[in-house]
Amino acid sequence: MINPIFKFTTIIFLGFSSLNIVAHHAFTAEFDANAPINITGKVLKVEWINPHAWVHVEVQEKGKKTTWMVEGGTPNTLIRNGITKDSIKPGTVIVVRGFQSKGKLCLPRCIANGRDVTFPDGRKVFMGSSGTGAPRDGADPRERR
Repeated sequence: MINPIFKFTTIIFLGFSSLNIVAHHAFTAEFDANAPINITGKVLKVEWINPHAWVHVEVQEKGKKTTWMVEGGTPNTLIRNGITKDSIKPGTVIVVRGFQSKGKLCLPRCIANGRDVTFPDGRKVFMGSSGTGAPRDGADPRERR
């Protein structure tokens, strides 16, 4: 006969091991601190999801449209910084400062980590996440000096 504690532990272990687990990444795993970006474009959509919100921005340069997927902090972090679901609406033209992905390829879209976003009224808000290895540049108001 199988020990009931062993049986219970095995069932629990198998149950948890069958879940899809998505690991959270450090900034340096995906983004290049030596590849800063500064883009201006129209918001296409916003994905308000954990662990990071994503803002899709259509940038037009030299007659060519490019879609950028800009990673922000967690929805909770963004709310605390003053960015809500309603403050970044599709159609709004924003300026995003951040860092390009290490892949540097923009096919079919470019990917970046956003540090801050500037709204049409001139308001600039930190949109990144802290403590993930992103460069310390003074953009994060909670960053230790």
